[in-house]
Amino acid sequence: MNVDELLAAVAAGKMDLNEAKTWLKKLPYEDIGVAKLDHHRSLRRGFGEVIFGQGKSVEDFERIFRAFHERGEAILSTRTSKEQYAAVAHLDGAIAYDSRSRILTLKGEAQKKPPVGAVAVLTGGTADLPVAEEAAQTAEFFGAKVQRFYDVGVAGLHRLLDQLEAIQEAKVIVAVAGMEGALPGVVAGLVSVPVLGVPTSVGYGANFGGLSALLTMLNSCSEGVSVVNIDNGFGAGYSAAQMNRLMASEE
Repeated sequence: MNVDELLAAVAAGKMDLNEAKTWLKKLPYEDIGVAKLDHHRSLRRGFGEVIFGQGKSVEDFERIFRAFHERGEAILSTRTSKEQYAAVAHLDGAIAYDSRSRILTLKGEAQKKPPVGAVAVLTGGTADLPVAEEAAQTAEFFGAKVQRFYDVGVAGLHRLLDQLEAIQEAKVIVAVAGMEGALPGVVAGLVSVPVLGVPTSVGYGANFGGLSALLTMLNSCSEGVSVVNIDNGFGAGYSAAQMNRLMASEE
């Protein structure tokens, strides 16, 4: 429950003032010891808090997830392990986990609304799918309509050109690629919308764990390419959802 929902509940007589005060004491954030949970983020940003699962113990992850769950808030967790998922899978609600992207979600009312706009997520190859799915599922969670175009890398340019007409319908494009990372620059030269490049750590030794793809994208001569960090599908998906929402609101 956010502040808007809280005020509406009080106005409708569904919550008394003492109960409302108890909720307000936990705003703008709630300190649960291992973390300070930002319950005002959705008011400031339009999108709610996100959990980064990697590096958190199963016990700490469960405490954080449960705290959001008890407040009835939608949750997106990235880099979530199977063990972390198992610790919260029994809780009530529409909890879902995708082992490929390591995205865990608890959907709320916002996720029941029809998706808007059009975000296209492309990959150079099948090995880029975990990062691409992190981007795609993040954008979907935050309300974007997403279409996937996978394995359309520059090693077989005809595969990309076969899908070009559909790709050009997108409002925002996320292009995910490892190896030399040429895909975003090629795509940006063929479309009239922003392209978010996502370098992945996929590649042989001289790929340097994604550094070669990152540098290629940063040095692209195609206009309109913005680049996120290596393997940061979440960052690209989040930005794409923000751009998509702005464009959809102007229609």
